[in-house]
Amino acid sequence: MIVYLPLITAFLATIIATPLSLIFIRRMGLFDDPKSHKHPGIIHKIPIPRGGGIPLVIGIFFGSIFFLPFSSITIALYFALLFALFVGVLDDKFDISPYFRFLLNIIAAIIVVASGVAVPFITNPFDGILNLDSVVFFSPFDTFNITASQIIAVIWIVWVMNMLNWSKGVDGQMPGIVAISAVIIGIVSMRYPLTEENTLIATTLSFAIAGSALGFLLYNFYPAKIFPGYGATALYLALAVVSVLSSSKLATAILVMGVPMVDGAFTVVRRILTGRSPFWHDNKHLHHLLLSLGLGQRSIALFYWGISAILGTISLLLSSRGKMFAIIMLIVLVGGALFFLHYALSHTNDKKNI
Repeated sequence: MIVYLPLITAFLATIIATPLSLIFIRRMGLFDDPKSHKHPGIIHKIPIPRGGGIPLVIGIFFGSIFFLPFSSITIALYFALLFALFVGVLDDKFDISPYFRFLLNIIAAIIVVASGVAVPFITNPFDGILNLDSVVFFSPFDTFNITASQIIAVIWIVWVMNMLNWSKGVDGQMPGIVAISAVIIGIVSMRYPLTEENTLIATTLSFAIAGSALGFLLYNFYPAKIFPGYGATALYLALAVVSVLSSSKLATAILVMGVPMVDGAFTVVRRILTGRSPFWHDNKHLHHLLLSLGLGQRSIALFYWGISAILGTISLLLSSRGKMFAIIMLIVLVGGALFFLHYALSHTNDKKNI
């Protein structure tokens, strides 16, 4: 019941909420118009409504509110989701500064972490665990310590919010990745007793996230009727939180989101090394490179889904040490492919300009 009811409820709620939200979205003028929105990564030719974060959050809400315990974590999580959605809708309308958005991402993450969401330990792939709760950086109050577990949780949540935001470059790409990732994380959560609050929240919310993403995918697959917009960072925040609550199995989340994860890290490093801000957009993500090779949007979305499904399935079968080696192999393969594609395409463009 924990698996099916949240998923089905969120799926149906999002299917119903999306066309209703489009009425509000159009009245608010939340359109991604390629003529006025000067973004180098834009590939569509006509104005498309954005603001998909609204039905996505509605789906998560209805898919989880009836099945989750009433606790400080769930209250903080819903508040953070609404906060992230509000920021996203503002950005969809006004294109606010990426630096200001990043600051607000941190605030949203802190809201959740302050309620008790943290990474208490990391499994040592060679032996034992690394206890992060015991690493205290400073104590602003006698009864409150800021620990490594909390800081890592904030960094992880903010990273996932931004990394997945970069992974919506082609129609249907992002909701498919999120749905697969959420199902894998939900399965991992079910390996542990559902009587524990954090495990129950992680399991229920994971399948609610998957249902919401799948419902939205019906409207976002090529040709998209609606774009996720920046409000979808609320969805990414929820996924990051359940990956932490899922017995801190971050290695599983890293693997199932491996391709966009490596692409995001490569993007940050590339922009910094070329003297550009990591916050400013370009059209050199992996999906852009695949478009340059002649692949269509549907093919690229299916490619991302397939890799996520394969890596997610593999993660369910590996030990902690096996996951570490799989992550290293993934970084080498995807990083090498990105480096080769950047070099090959830039070399080809240079020849054309001669």
